[in-house]
Amino acid sequence: MATPGPVIPEVPFEPSKPPVIEGLSPTVYRDPETFKEKFLRKTRENPVVPIGCLATVAALTYGVYSFHQGDSRRSQLMMRTRIAAQGFTVTALLLGLAVTAMKSRP
Repeated sequence: MATPGPVIPEVPFEPSKPPVIEGLSPTVYRDPETFKEKFLRKTRENPVVPIGCLATVAALTYGVYSFHQGDSRRSQLMMRTRIAAQGFTVTALLLGLAVTAMKSRP
């Protein structure tokens, strides 16, 4: 029986590059998405969430403006409205997540 010799790789190891595994892509997508593309895709998947976010920001902005003007009653109302808008947004996120999970099931 012959003793096996040392295994010499065909291509020298390049530590700056990841190893190439045949049939395996390092990313899920062929072309990586930009922030804008991902935002638009997520908005199309669940359009209610951005509406809830905008409602939250609007209520917060108007509440702070009212507080600055000295209208504490309206400021309190807007802060309560902001909480309701945040609840709406979280509910929309959870429902969108549930719908997406149900769609992916066979």
